[in-house]
Amino acid sequence: MRPDAPAMLPILRSRLLGQLLALLAADEERWWTIDQLASRTGGAYPTVTREVRRLAEADLIETEEIGRTKRVRSNAASPFHRPLAELMLRAFGPLVVVGEEFGHLAGVDQVAIYGSWAARYEGETGPAPNDIDVLVLGEPDRDDVHDAARRAEHRLGLPVNTTIRRSEAWVRADDPFARQLKASPMVVTASKSNKED
Repeated sequence: MRPDAPAMLPILRSRLLGQLLALLAADEERWWTIDQLASRTGGAYPTVTREVRRLAEADLIETEEIGRTKRVRSNAASPFHRPLAELMLRAFGPLVVVGEEFGHLAGVDQVAIYGSWAARYEGETGPAPNDIDVLVLGEPDRDDVHDAARRAEHRLGLPVNTTIRRSEAWVRADDPFARQLKASPMVVTASKSNKED
């Protein structure tokens, strides 16, 4: 069965395609293996391979073979590269960019996106998000969080709003804001358990 078009950007065939394009757009110089792309997106290897083949046929990505390993990256020479990269970063990039900018900050236990972006990402229809709302759990330095938000804003072209809560207090929190967030879509972008070394 074919997956539904993503509510985030229904012009795409699938959310996986948006995730792949956002990963490639987030770091244009980085080479990715199919295994790495499948792991980061949670897509099945054969499906990711098929999408990569289509992107290569459209000249949107470059491919390179090293031994038996195929690597891919964005094709910056494509006339569609810049506008497509901007579109994918705005639509699907927050998952990548927020994770990269906030996930390695000292004192951060978990980072999640909530609000309209998370709702669209999880399939709820509605208008395109005008900003990105980020919940940071832990005890990070507030200046570090502010700097990460500014970097993410620069990369995404969208305002990034942050809320910091202590992890233990968040588990017990029952104020109206916490109740609303806990009952709404949230997309985890980074957690202490999946930080890369």
